[in-house]
Amino acid sequence: MTVSLLHEAALWDAGFDAVAGIDEAGRGALAGTVSVGVSVVTRCDSWPDGLTDSKLLSAARREAMLEPLASFGVARAVGHASSAEIDEVGIVAALRLAARRALDAIPVAVDAVLLDGTHDWLTPPPADLFSDHADEWEAPPVTMIVKGDRACASIAAASVLAKVERDALMAAAHEDHPEYGWDSNKGYGAASHLEALRTHGPSPLHRVSWKLPFRAS
Repeated sequence: MTVSLLHEAALWDAGFDAVAGIDEAGRGALAGTVSVGVSVVTRCDSWPDGLTDSKLLSAARREAMLEPLASFGVARAVGHASSAEIDEVGIVAALRLAARRALDAIPVAVDAVLLDGTHDWLTPPPADLFSDHADEWEAPPVTMIVKGDRACASIAAASVLAKVERDALMAAAHEDHPEYGWDSNKGYGAASHLEALRTHGPSPLHRVSWKLPFRAS
């Protein structure tokens, strides 16, 4: 599937000038941050050659995409939520926290969001009997796009930005915790990573609220 700006153009035509494509990296990992990329585009008609879902690109091609992405759109950022924050508030709230950090780092007002997937995790839930008050932050209007990282240029850009930055964080963390192989598995549940957990137990960067194969006592 080739990316396009069709979904972005529909929002531009509806009066939304600055449209942000948003995607995450690390949601299903056992260790490390969850990272959310944001790529903001105003009306345009082109995107970097070869841009697509980050999962379809090699690490080298993702890295090479950073330079053309630096001039695609009007703003871009990546936000992160730590493993400790994921343990404290849960993965969905952590995704929203990382997205808010990315949006706060962008020097333009975002009018609308294109979000990859089927579940709107960006819009705060309303207050209920179990919460004192609703989240006071208001997300821009969100449009969900199934497989948006393969259909929307702005979401694909966000996916590449998030993936490259999170991979770099995990490669750096590998230097302190080489036993888990994060330079290759990036914190996901590869067989060697699971075996290292059974042998060494969790590190400070593991999501200990998740069902991990802890070391036998």
